[in-house]
Amino acid sequence: MSKGEATRERILDWAFRSASRRGLEGLSIGNLASELGLSKSGLFAHFGSKEELQVAVLAAARERFVELVVRPALAARRGEPRMRKWFESWLRWTSDPTVPGGCVFMVAGVEFDDRDGRPREFLVKSQRELLDSVAKSAAHAVECGDFREDLEPDQYAFELLGIMLAYHQEKRLFRAPNAEKRARAAFERLLAAARRQS
Repeated sequence: MSKGEATRERILDWAFRSASRRGLEGLSIGNLASELGLSKSGLFAHFGSKEELQVAVLAAARERFVELVVRPALAARRGEPRMRKWFESWLRWTSDPTVPGGCVFMVAGVEFDDRDGRPREFLVKSQRELLDSVAKSAAHAVECGDFREDLEPDQYAFELLGIMLAYHQEKRLFRAPNAEKRARAAFERLLAAARRQS
């Protein structure tokens, strides 16, 4: 890795952590430069605009999410074991101590839901890909006989996302000590409703 690539990675790592606390709109090239001991022009050379920096942070977050959540889930056996792995990995991602402010995607979703631009486009595309992957895994659970034949995979993915959004709010905003317990109970009900009846 070249010095320039190493610097870019350092900037992105810092910006990723900062965005989890302050949001993507809270990112400032000036503040990042100051916090990292870089010149504004040096940082600007890596990211020509705030919007470009925001998209790069979202791309870095997506890579981390794929590594920590998607790959482990897809490595699990098809059917209920894979659906459990989706939940467990996603739960860990949402409460990962290396991300002090919680899930960057959830923060960005609030910031960009009513705004146009490249950050929103990237966020929408990556979140649709996530839901499609979860729905595909649910369809595989139907095919292998773990889930009932009339299950709607897209609805299953929607409900799992709902659990994760509620968990994030309970844990981060309300600081509820039983947030994980509630999320697990909701997930078990989702699984029970999805299972094929013997």
